Amino acid sequence: MSNKLCRRNWMRGSASLAAAGLLFGRRAQAQSQRNAAWETSTQKGLAWLRRTQSSRGHWNTQVYPTAIAALAGTAMIGSGSTTTQGPYASEIARTADFLISKSRSNGLIGDPQSDQRYTYGHGFAMLFLSQVLGEEGLLDRRKEIVDVLTRAVQFSGYAQTAAGGWGYVSAAEGNDFDEGSTTITQVQGLRGCRNAGIPVSGDVIDRAKTYIYDCKNKDGGISYSSRQRGNSRPAITAAALAALYNAGDYDSDHVPEMWQYAKKELHGISDGAHSFGHWHYTYLYYSQVVYRQGEELWKPFRVRLYDRIASEQRSDGYWEGQIHPVYVTACNLIMMQLDYGYLPIYQR
Repeated sequence: MSNKLCRRNWMRGSASLAAAGLLFGRRAQAQSQRNAAWETSTQKGLAWLRRTQSSRGHWNTQVYPTAIAALAGTAMIGSGSTTTQGPYASEIARTADFLISKSRSNGLIGDPQSDQRYTYGHGFAMLFLSQVLGEEGLLDRRKEIVDVLTRAVQFSGYAQTAAGGWGYVSAAEGNDFDEGSTTITQVQGLRGCRNAGIPVSGDVIDRAKTYIYDCKNKDGGISYSSRQRGNSRPAITAAALAALYNAGDYDSDHVPEMWQYAKKELHGISDGAHSFGHWHYTYLYYSQVVYRQGEELWKPFRVRLYDRIASEQRSDGYWEGQIHPVYVTACNLIMMQLDYGYLPIYQR
């Protein structure tokens, strides 16, 4: 082996060790400020996800298979692992391979034949793969991810409705129908792609932001859809705020009103009625919003949130709730690991 190659390998290894040291140092600092019960709960949940993943990289769920795989993989990245380093590296790599295999020639990540709401999977898959890309060490997989995400971004632009939102399927297949929750999924996925260096049209993001603004009611909350305006939805408002923060919008005239509405409805960590039954979806996004506000607001909120999540965990390590245990477990773990700071899309 030449001296030049030896030096290159040494430098690459040194850089990896330095990165690993930084990551584990950040985790150690976060752990020192956290309740031991939260750490135990988090590790049990991650271990359950590991045990229930199939050898092909997905979880055997009949509903939303692409979306749930992407969310579960994202929860594992939240622990500090990547596709090449950390205790969940193999599981994350398998998830990446599974989602790559779901990429279609038109750019959609998912299967429209088996998933009637495929835009959820598409958005969450973009988010997961964009978080993987920056730490991907295998050149072949990195090239595949870049190709998959480049085409996925193009599909999202094609699937956007005239109003600037997204529906459960593409605009062409869904008669130009859109609604808030799928719109937020696309915005976060697209933002993750842009942050990872994948070209994303500024016009697509701007139209999505305008869509959110146009769905805002006088009380500051966001309604279900541009076509079905009605009462404000706390869950969609929280998700819309998280997406706007990802899009760099902290100071528009709309954001403070949305924040006040969401805080009033959700900060007490209430049940069903205020979150329209989708508690885990609601707090997956509202926790991101509160975390962005800073430590003074985040720390006392975190105690209430994490204590509740840990108290509801099953002995095997999973959580139950709407959609599927893997979905609920992934949402809870993403929330429980926010302040580790490993996922770029959720960082302050």
